[in-house]
Order: sequence, then structure tokens, then C-alpha cells
Amino acid sequence: MTFDIPAPLKAEHEELHRRLASAIKAPGDVGPAAREVARLLHPHFVREEEFAMPPLALLEPIARGGVTAAMADVLPMTRRLRAELPAMLAEHREIVGALEKLRAAARQAELPEHERFALALMQHAETEEKVLYPAAILVGELVARVLQNATTPSPSPRA
Repeated sequence: MTFDIPAPLKAEHEELHRRLASAIKAPGDVGPAAREVARLLHPHFVREEEFAMPPLALLEPIARGGVTAAMADVLPMTRRLRAELPAMLAEHREIVGALEKLRAAARQAELPEHERFALALMQHAETEEKVLYPAAILVGELVARVLQNATTPSPSPRA
């Protein structure tokens, strides 16, 4: 089974990339600060799109109809996310540090659109930490639990 990243999340990542590309072209200290954000952000986004966001494609189908055996294919991704969560959160701290520098440079240069971008990306990281990553992990836990219960034989009734 394949898991397409939910369209709103994919669109948000694309919009953040677009805004970052704009900041990279900004004058003064903003451009170099944005390049540092990009250096840290790109590999992180690649990893998210590889194993952290695809499990979220199952939220709607699970809510509507429950877990199916085909959903077991999500388990390697959710297990990887759980294992790599500390590293993902550490990457967020690095990215937010770089965003603080970008924000300060944008404020100094009087480029409020790039300051707003830095704040938006910080909020995006917080949303991932508090909502998206936990939701993806819970998808895996639910799928594993339901499928395990489906394959565990029930005890035979006592007469």
C-alpha cells in the first residue's frame, strides 16, 4: 500500500520552500541567514516526507472505516519515526536557532515578510512536534494493535 502525504501538508511544505527561496535572495544579512536555514531544513524535510508525514494519510480512512490489513505497510515508517524522534526534535532546535537569526536579520533589514516567514516556520515546527509526529506514531500504534488483536486467537469458551 502507498501512503500519499495529505495534500494540505504537502502544500504547506511547498509554500515554506517558496518563501525560503525568496528570503535567500534578500539583501544584507537576510540572504545568508536564509541559506543557513535552507541548509538545515532541506534534509529534515526530505526525512519528514519519507517517513513522518505519509502515515498521516491513514488518519481519514481509519476514522471513517477502521484499520485494514493493507495498512500494515505503514508500520516500518511509524517505527522509524518513533526511533528517530529524538533526532528529529534536535533538528528542529537547530532549525529554530537558525530561524531566530533569520528573524533578527529580517527585523534589522526592515523586511517584515521574511520575519513573518521565520515565525511561520517556527510555528510549523511546533505543530509537527505537538500534533503531526504524535499523530503519525499513534497511527502506527493503532494499526499494530488492531492487527495484532485480529491475529491473536480468542480463548475458547469454557463449558
